[in-house]
Amino acid sequence: MGSEPAKAAGIALVISDVDGTLVTGDKRLTAATVAAVGRLRAAGIGFSIASARPPIGLRDLVAQLGLDLPMGAFNGASVVRPDLSSIEERLIPEPAARAALDQLLAAGLDVWVFAEGAWCLRDPDGPYTDLERRTIGAEPRVVADLGMLMGAASKIVGVSRDHAHLAACEAQIGAALADRATVHRSQAYYLDVTPPHLDKGRFVTWMSAHLGIPPERIATFGDAGNDRPMFARSGFSVAMGNAEAAVQAAAQAVTDSNDADGFAHGVARFILP
Repeated sequence: MGSEPAKAAGIALVISDVDGTLVTGDKRLTAATVAAVGRLRAAGIGFSIASARPPIGLRDLVAQLGLDLPMGAFNGASVVRPDLSSIEERLIPEPAARAALDQLLAAGLDVWVFAEGAWCLRDPDGPYTDLERRTIGAEPRVVADLGMLMGAASKIVGVSRDHAHLAACEAQIGAALADRATVHRSQAYYLDVTPPHLDKGRFVTWMSAHLGIPPERIATFGDAGNDRPMFARSGFSVAMGNAEAAVQAAAQAVTDSNDADGFAHGVARFILP
């Protein structure tokens, strides 16, 4: 399945999103995906990840995939080494964080705050909390007042089972915060607020400079709106079959879904010589 453009030429680095792309819907790495990363390495092609997850949520991927390059966490706002030590970390400016919190709460969303290395929330039984526990392998810290964390927030997330409402919130809150923060859905049910001017596209540019690899020799894989900036900064982009139409339209190729080994098929179809 998927479109069949000419293969990307001369790719030296692949950067992939994680949830909805590299892992299945139940957050597993398949044997085919692990093997595809191994084939990239054997071909001399570097591999890294850019994710909305906090650094701790990347730990198991490092172990299972043998990752050895810097990674982008919090949609690229934080750059960490494979041992999860920080290379760069940016916080949401406090006035913007407070404005975001107020607007997310006013929209009736459940709100999470990632701050001080912890996942903080008010309701440990709220929507998607069990999914996030499995995703990042950590327990939340229950706090009475999220406002106390606004001076230390790496990411604020609005959570809702009403995906259409969350999409509307993305447009409204994104416009309201303008250049004060970056606002993107990382999943249909998560609306992420992260530091301004720092997105996955910026991580692609950072990796290009850090490794000395021209952007045109970098390929990216993703499935969500927060992956589109990554597509725009890379020489070749692949959208997943499960991605929304607008995300697929922003990519140069489309592969199968994340539940049908789309990453592995995309590597074989478009990247490897």
